[in-house]
Amino acid sequence: MAGKKMILGMALTDGYGNLAGAWRAPHVDADNYARTDANIRYAQSAERGGFTFLFTPDFPAVRGNDERSTLSNIMDPMMQLAAISQATSRIGFVATGSTTFQEPFNTARQFKALDVMSHGRAGWNAVTTSDPAVSANYGKPVADRAVRYRRAHESIQVVEALWGSWQEDAWIKDQSSGRFIDASKLRPVNLQGEHVASRGPLAIPPSEQGQPVIFTSGGPSPHLLQLAGRYASGFIAEVWTIEEARAQREMVRNAAREAGRDPDEIKYFAGLMTTVAPTVREGLDRRLALAGDVIEARLPHLGALLGLHIEPSRYDEPLTPQQLAAAHASPMDPRSSIALAVARGGWSPRDILAHGVIDYHPTTVGPAEVHADHLQEWFEAGAVDGFWLSPDIYEDGVDAFVDEVVPVLRARGIYPERYVGATLRENLGVPRQYGPDPRIMKATARAR
Repeated sequence: MAGKKMILGMALTDGYGNLAGAWRAPHVDADNYARTDANIRYAQSAERGGFTFLFTPDFPAVRGNDERSTLSNIMDPMMQLAAISQATSRIGFVATGSTTFQEPFNTARQFKALDVMSHGRAGWNAVTTSDPAVSANYGKPVADRAVRYRRAHESIQVVEALWGSWQEDAWIKDQSSGRFIDASKLRPVNLQGEHVASRGPLAIPPSEQGQPVIFTSGGPSPHLLQLAGRYASGFIAEVWTIEEARAQREMVRNAAREAGRDPDEIKYFAGLMTTVAPTVREGLDRRLALAGDVIEARLPHLGALLGLHIEPSRYDEPLTPQQLAAAHASPMDPRSSIALAVARGGWSPRDILAHGVIDYHPTTVGPAEVHADHLQEWFEAGAVDGFWLSPDIYEDGVDAFVDEVVPVLRARGIYPERYVGATLRENLGVPRQYGPDPRIMKATARAR
């Protein structure tokens, strides 16, 4: 990784943060879910810290019926990001869009419009969708995985063809001659697949980066790896250890090689949840104050994770030497080894869980150096090209990371001092593309 610089993105979800109970923090406006100005402020803070992109996961359904939990979803990614794009100038926007339930023409139109509006800063996280709650909202049954991925391949091919259907020099806009467009360079695509089709063309010109950047996300199944290898320039991962991340990253890079692409054209991002505080103890107390109910419910699960029986009366006391000697990490759950390592640091079961050991991603808690050490270790181990961060509370957690952690990363020479360019492709370090990748089209034609 010598000479390379770390890339950072930030998850943008519900206006509150990743910590359960963040919406109840005294300094947080409970209306933030419906306030675009809050997300604009968080985006501007991330841009001040040189973040390359915002990432909006999307689950177009309501999860469960817990009255105390937020919806953990941005209201509408495309509308929110369109607004944010007008209040920022460098940070990119990677929005999730389903290939299963969205028609390619709508996807192509929305994302390319955002790309033009933002002057070349849009990305599409192309995902298949299998959740019954989502399928019910679209009035369709859940298709099996093979069908979903066949449709995904077709959808991406149609979207890219539509993005390129307004050729780069088609827009003449010559007021003196009266020629607005060269009609020969705005052509239908006339694509018909097994699952999707579109005539086209798409009446949107290229952006400064040509067209949006395609991302994929999830676990490295053979289906997803093939999709990522052919089309993606970014891979959003969920991994717990350096070894797991390094292995996954190489699988993603190999998928690009097999598709006839340079593996450096696809960047691999691991998730990290952050709580920046003056000390680890203060960070744990911040988390316990807001996520105490969730942590309380998870305490019995921790014992199972470590292979121990922990008496409820001892939840606030460190594990005994006998318990630590008997504890063991389950090979079936990479979180077990993390929980065991924290336990050996002398923390109580409640504090172990406050470290986020069974959250959705690894969690770092404490002063700037704690976060910088984690990021640097993974990056220099070749496990990642960068990270997508989830601050505990957006209201102050983004600024804390930018003001305290970013300077440490820059001082260590592993994070850029400024944006490389003005577009998402430039700041990711991936090549320009307009329309379908000819290498993939040739390989697809040969396969037929």
